[in-house]
Amino acid sequence: MLRYSENTMIIHFGNDYPSLKNPYVTVGVFDGVHLGHRALLNQLVLKAGNAGRESVVITFEPHPKLVLPGNKSNLSFLSTPEEKKELLGKSGIDHLIIMPFTSELAEMGAGQFIREILVQKIGAGYLLVGYDNHLGKGRDADFKSIREHALIYGMETEQVEGIKSPEGFISSTSIRNALLSGNLDEANACLGYSYSLTGEVVPGKNLGHLLGFPTANIMAPKNKLVPADGVYAVDTIIGNDKYNGMLSIGVNPTVNKDRKIRSVEVNIFGFDGYLYGQTIKVVFRYWLREEKNFANTGQLSDQMKLDKIEALRLLT
Repeated sequence: MLRYSENTMIIHFGNDYPSLKNPYVTVGVFDGVHLGHRALLNQLVLKAGNAGRESVVITFEPHPKLVLPGNKSNLSFLSTPEEKKELLGKSGIDHLIIMPFTSELAEMGAGQFIREILVQKIGAGYLLVGYDNHLGKGRDADFKSIREHALIYGMETEQVEGIKSPEGFISSTSIRNALLSGNLDEANACLGYSYSLTGEVVPGKNLGHLLGFPTANIMAPKNKLVPADGVYAVDTIIGNDKYNGMLSIGVNPTVNKDRKIRSVEVNIFGFDGYLYGQTIKVVFRYWLREEKNFANTGQLSDQMKLDKIEALRLLT
């Protein structure tokens, strides 16, 4: 069961709405709910509280890129819908409204969205906009245009400044690129927490047992970003218990002839139990090394012993 802030009401668009009077609202996809998003959410909660109003976040399911035209074969996101709900629910907001993103909604201009959704449906009196937020069909309305539309209905608008990292403004795109490039430290710093992946344990080839390092083969959720190939030190959450571990992502070139099959396998330190069919969570704490093709399984096993020592040193 997801645990949200005690005061956060999760609303699916189309259901009955609570009685709101000129709430303070922000709108966005919020993939990953990173530090930039949280600065926006913190300001929304603060301003709403100071004004004696309720704070409302509107987000979308599915991710708009899954609905809009374009190649969808390689789309991957930082958070699943359930992960995003949990992260937003912990932000201190009063209401989280989840709108289904449809082709009809994608055709709606910014003025129409503000009039029909924010004003008529939500009753918003204030809109807080992210530093690079756009609204409407094709994301064609920037902050200046959004403010002009909002003024028609007497809605106050403000825009927050972007949050910078050493690499530039923090964004979901920059974090995705960091994870795909193996820059785990950068990604975790911009997220404000350690990236994680939750998935079902499925049967593998049991090669880890032969090497002395049994692994759980995890099936990642559809469209959930899997970081770059390599070996990582991770925390593994099984039920209410946490274990140290090391995780490998890649094609296992030393033992796998079919190098088109990519796998996510975790060796869980100190765990001896049956996991097939169970859902576990791995939290990416440290990058250890790139994936390598060793001359034989003996060399691979020797390297894995060194990987475990380094993983334990970092994690403990």
